[in-house]
Amino acid sequence: MSSRTAAIVLRLAGATLALFAMGYQLLAVHIPAGYSVLNFFSYFTNLSNIMIAIVFVVSAVRLIDGRTDPSATDVALRGGVVVYILFVGLVFNTLLRDVDLGDLLPWVNGILHFLLPVLGLVDWILWPPRRRLPLSVVGWWMIWPAVYAIAAVVRGAITGFYPYPFFDPAASGGYGGVALLCVGMVVGFLILALGIRAIGNWLSERRWQDEAETDPPVASTA
Repeated sequence: MSSRTAAIVLRLAGATLALFAMGYQLLAVHIPAGYSVLNFFSYFTNLSNIMIAIVFVVSAVRLIDGRTDPSATDVALRGGVVVYILFVGLVFNTLLRDVDLGDLLPWVNGILHFLLPVLGLVDWILWPPRRRLPLSVVGWWMIWPAVYAIAAVVRGAITGFYPYPFFDPAASGGYGGVALLCVGMVVGFLILALGIRAIGNWLSERRWQDEAETDPPVASTA
């Protein structure tokens, strides 16, 4: 199996698993139990899995069509989504591992919180971006999590629904506790984002420079 084919298979398989798992949880469990659809899509986990599924499908289609290298914006978006899905896996396994997951099916949990974060990282390592990512891209990656956290806290104060306990003042020692936990997560996210950027740039130089010296140009898998 060629590298191109392997990238297509991994990305389409990952997207299919993520969308199927979320669709089954929503349609077979969440809605029949009378839960809010809006609340379902208020989880960072679900939003991040949707994002990486879209990125996987778009990049796989790009490979199937034999398109040329993606733009700098495309590469930056891909990197950001990888950071988001890895953050999902890390936060769940450090802060939420012992939290009651309610009606979340174990196999759905495994796909969304374990398998997709692993696939996102593997994809980034095996097919790093062809373009170097500037340091400024880390700042852009930080915007979405910050907006999400603020929106989750504000919406929770209005509706009483918090997607995660660390956004709930009653469970975190007040808004001071919420702010402290959010600051800690911001620091963790920043470290993760810097690491993903560094890995992407380092592997990009090694892989694509070596390929350019030994093989004719091919459409990008990044």
